Amino acid sequence: MAFTLLLPGSAQLLAGNRDVGRTAIRVWLISLATLLGVAVTAAVHPPFAYWLTFNPNVMLAIRLYLLVGAVAWAALFVDAWRIGQPLTLRLPQRRAVVGINGILCFSVAGTLLFGAHLANTQREWLTSFVDGDLGSAHDGRYNILLLGGDSGADRWGLRPDSLTVASVDARTGRTVMVGLPRNMQNFPFAKGSVMAEQFPKGFDCDGCYLNGVSTWAEDHTGLFDSTTPGIDATVMAVEGITGLDINYWVMVNMRGFERLVDAFGGVTLNVRERIPVGGLGRDVTGYIEAGERKLNGHDALWYARAREGSDDYSRMARQKCVMSAMLAQVSPRQALTNFQEIARASSAMIKTDIPGGALNDFVELALRVRTQKLATISLVPPHVNTAKPDIDKVHAMVDGALERASGKATDKDGETVTAKKPAPRSVTGGSLGSRKQGYVANATDDVAAAC
Repeated sequence: MAFTLLLPGSAQLLAGNRDVGRTAIRVWLISLATLLGVAVTAAVHPPFAYWLTFNPNVMLAIRLYLLVGAVAWAALFVDAWRIGQPLTLRLPQRRAVVGINGILCFSVAGTLLFGAHLANTQREWLTSFVDGDLGSAHDGRYNILLLGGDSGADRWGLRPDSLTVASVDARTGRTVMVGLPRNMQNFPFAKGSVMAEQFPKGFDCDGCYLNGVSTWAEDHTGLFDSTTPGIDATVMAVEGITGLDINYWVMVNMRGFERLVDAFGGVTLNVRERIPVGGLGRDVTGYIEAGERKLNGHDALWYARAREGSDDYSRMARQKCVMSAMLAQVSPRQALTNFQEIARASSAMIKTDIPGGALNDFVELALRVRTQKLATISLVPPHVNTAKPDIDKVHAMVDGALERASGKATDKDGETVTAKKPAPRSVTGGSLGSRKQGYVANATDDVAAAC
């Protein structure tokens, strides 16, 4: 049994069925060689590891291999016990040997079966994505619309509470987050879109805001050839406002966000002043005190959502800080260690049209993003009148931020232009700045420094 634990098949080769022993040893040695080869290749060429991790067919093969391996190894233990002639032992020793063999069988087989379960969890998560491969970038950038949905149950796609475009340089990973206020009015839709046909003069109906586009579309589903008309209409609005072509969208359920943060072990944030927990039509039940805090999912959600004693634009700035902190603090090792819980949380909180075939490409891109400073531009006061936005000015603001991020913005002397460093400001609603002056995290070339 000890031989079987160290080298499966060796007991059979020495004292049992030698054909079985030879086969088992060959499989074991091939498995070790394959594992070593994969480890070396992944260390030298990390994209290979991402391809393995995000390939559902590979996960299926691993699962089947581990299932068969668990049964076969357990059978080898039982056969090794038989070869040891347990009936020649005295009863106490016989019982001890049976107990040891049972422990070995269940420990080894259980470990392999758990590995098979993890592989299946990963595969189920991967197959939840739509089919397809990575599409082409627009002007060298991937523009991904991040939507924070209402936290109520079964309210996917209704009234996005947070709208941000992550514009990522396809080569360097340099990212600009373009924040859009949910209360923007009188904006145009992308030319030639369904919504532009319905609102040729822009979304100018009474009480119509950006976060209401989704609700309007859900009430007029016949106009859309899609299962996600609310999100599609919101994409048309964001494209019209920013002038950017959106590649993909990601819809995040706010309540499920708690689970994701907890799966990563929390997030550390610089809380500039105490943030209320509660509000938004309910009682305030407590506060997140000022200082450097490691927040769990519940508190991180309220840090990002709280409006009590602040305003929408301060909240937008705090949301940028949460995104930046998670990007900087979540390591690939952490993601792999907790990927089962992360996969569960992701399935509960995220809907997206990113194709499964693009995941490993985006992982590589995300690792490049981590090495760069995160820039932001937000279409909010005092620079933008959200009730009657100057769309030409908005487009110029977005273009300027992207040019600065790519290093293409230069002054008359040919020097690279960077965003002006803001003077020290007061703290309002937990964010550096004020509505009148503007919040630093909403317009900066370095979000981390502003948080």
